Amino acid sequence: MKPVAFDYVAATTVEEAVNALREPGAKVLAGGQSLVPLMNFRLSRPSRLVDINGVASMAHIEVRERELILGALVRHQQLVEDPEIRRSLPVLSRAAQHIGHWAIRTRGTLGGSVAHADPAAELPALLVALGATIAVVGPEGTRELTAEAFFEGFYTTALAPSELVTQVKLPLPQGAVGFKEVVRRPGDFALAGAYVERLGSGGAVTWFGFGDRPRRFSVREWPSDPEDRRHVWVELVRNVPVEERDQYKYELAVAVAEESYRDAGGEE
Repeated sequence: MKPVAFDYVAATTVEEAVNALREPGAKVLAGGQSLVPLMNFRLSRPSRLVDINGVASMAHIEVRERELILGALVRHQQLVEDPEIRRSLPVLSRAAQHIGHWAIRTRGTLGGSVAHADPAAELPALLVALGATIAVVGPEGTRELTAEAFFEGFYTTALAPSELVTQVKLPLPQGAVGFKEVVRRPGDFALAGAYVERLGSGGAVTWFGFGDRPRRFSVREWPSDPEDRRHVWVELVRNVPVEERDQYKYELAVAVAEESYRDAGGEE
């Protein structure tokens, strides 16, 4: 199938993009890795596409003190390869390498992944895990939202129809952060995934791949015994609401959390 007819606007500034998004039914086109297939199947029927690939001000990568600032047009493959990101936040590079395949990563964007809000995607979960701030611009100006407040449910965010994600601020973690996920095949979305941050004797775990959005839980103290840690994982993961209790998914979540813990330098 082919998409329905639509208007096309190529924006070169944030202001042009926001003005074009005032049209009811307008959608942002960046990498197009999620939107274009939906349009081809006519599951999405935008009246206007606002192409933001020409907005150069949204493609920046910058480290300021203990914070990594990324423009919404940073490509997934840049997250994998950029030396500054690999040095300052290596878990981001490793996680981004699991996004789809090379062809997808060269086109897909950070802002697109954030706005699409797939609960099985790696990047939204990392933003929640690190307490990132997401900047959006709309007709009323600029506002910043925490990642936990931004992601509201299945493919649902706090982004208004005429707003645009412009950049993300990621605090650099004080402790080690581990990452693991379970997929059927390389490049598939995660059946279950986890980020575990180890800071001192405690930290946090953030699960994704099941439930309606990434969920982060603080842990006051990590037990040293693996079986005791399993009890912690089981207790915490039961707080992730799902429509139907899927024991297989919960078992995957427990296993992947333990692997992520070990990836963060936990006991073998």
